Amino acid sequence: MKTIQQNAARVLAVAAVVILGGCAGMTHQEKGTATGAVIGGVAGNVAGGGLLGTAAGAAVGGVIGHEVTK
Repeated sequence: MKTIQQNAARVLAVAAVVILGGCAGMTHQEKGTATGAVIGGVAGNVAGGGLLGTAAGAAVGGVIGHEVTK
């Protein structure tokens, strides 16, 4: 079970690098929202595990990233 979580965290980290690489045409606030969502998704996966934890973390991280970069 632990290896599944470790693999999921690695996949999310690689996805974050790929997604953030495509942010060239985004505004500062859009980048903050995307970055917050990725970081929140990884944190939610690590803390809560599973799809629900990842989705909740991404949602909260996206909102925080959006608000911080206003």
